[in-house]
Amino acid sequence: MPASASTPPTSPFHYRDYRAFWAARLASTIASTMLVVVIGIHVYDIARETMSIAEASFWLGMVGLAQFLPLFLLTLVAGYVADRVDRRWIVRASLALELICAAALAVLVWFDAMSLVPLFIVAVALGIGRAFAGPALSSFAPNLVPAELLPSAIALNSIAWQAGAVAGPLIGGATYAVYTALPYEASAILFAISLGAMLMIRPIPLGNAGDRHPLRAVIEGLAYVRNNKIVLGAITLDLFAVLLGGATAMLPVYARDVLHVGSEGLGALRAAPAVGAALTALILARRPLKRHVGIKMFVCVGIFGLATVVFGESRVMWLSLASLVVLGAADMVSVYVRSSLIQLHTPDAMRGRVSAVSGLFISASNELGEFRAGLAGSAFGPVVAVVGGGALAVAVTGFCAWAFPSLRKADRFVAPDEAVLAEASGKDRPDFPIPPMVAGLNPKAEKGQP
Repeated sequence: MPASASTPPTSPFHYRDYRAFWAARLASTIASTMLVVVIGIHVYDIARETMSIAEASFWLGMVGLAQFLPLFLLTLVAGYVADRVDRRWIVRASLALELICAAALAVLVWFDAMSLVPLFIVAVALGIGRAFAGPALSSFAPNLVPAELLPSAIALNSIAWQAGAVAGPLIGGATYAVYTALPYEASAILFAISLGAMLMIRPIPLGNAGDRHPLRAVIEGLAYVRNNKIVLGAITLDLFAVLLGGATAMLPVYARDVLHVGSEGLGALRAAPAVGAALTALILARRPLKRHVGIKMFVCVGIFGLATVVFGESRVMWLSLASLVVLGAADMVSVYVRSSLIQLHTPDAMRGRVSAVSGLFISASNELGEFRAGLAGSAFGPVVAVVGGGALAVAVTGFCAWAFPSLRKADRFVAPDEAVLAEASGKDRPDFPIPPMVAGLNPKAEKGQP
């Protein structure tokens, strides 16, 4: 029931547009994670028909690179667009593209015309769609709920994402074992449902992004991140921890040739981190973190790295699943703290560009991390690639804790108005020197000018 004037809403679900957004996010996440899992299985199965484990591992890494390149080239431009174009239509167009990709793969399977080439083409197309959808989606929540409900909305967004990330791999692995085209068909239907939910959201006012030249506007987004040590530290930590410690690219190898559990087992392995993350998100939605948020984030990123090492060394399914659940739970705390701090420390007129910078770093950590894992797996074997990456993630966590003391000492989430005033002053600086090339992007910022 709607809250009365004397009893303001206590949940983001009191708002109709947020409910539609949440449903769209859930359906699209199930569909997209199904595609990611099934494309990985499909690439590895096709490659293993004629290649060794090491060679097939390399092609798994190339899938990550194929998705990363369009994200790298387009994300900052997409952030600029998200600050100037109705974000609803950006997401709708991205969902339509993903729907077409899923349907195209289903048709190729129907006509027995599947090969590595169309799988890689679709991977690139999905990267293009995600490049534009990411900044727009990340910028939605502050426009759908009041500021005091934003941390809860972020936690609920994570629940939708993690619930989808649990269901998607399980459904994808199971349906792929039944009939190769089935997961592609199901993904297309879910993208259509998500698109319908997005069409229900009413117009959202755009922030005042100004009339700056597009290149200058993008540079200002980069400069804002550089000048804000809280935002820069949170993004940097996530980039290097996941870039080095990410193990998802090796999961098809572990499922088929290490743990010997097949495509159904791969679905369970892909879903396990999301199970831990979803449970943690439920707890955070009901009991948001109040104090010492910075140090808790660093501790959890360290746990993420240690859990990756345990998974890499495991040879039994239950221990592998347990370590992935812990990994996902630890990562969820990091995502929750990082997302809340970034959103609260960014004015609405720049949220698209700042979300784009954050999304670019996250994409680099995920997709480029898969490429790193694929190369390491082909050179040293999958076990060394996973275990070594987890150990490096622990090391980089310690370095970032030293390099960003303000982030480590962050005690609680700052009220939006205070954050905007503090960061817009241009007086904050990162805690370690910025390379001259990057520092020179905005000469005025170096002098403390807005």
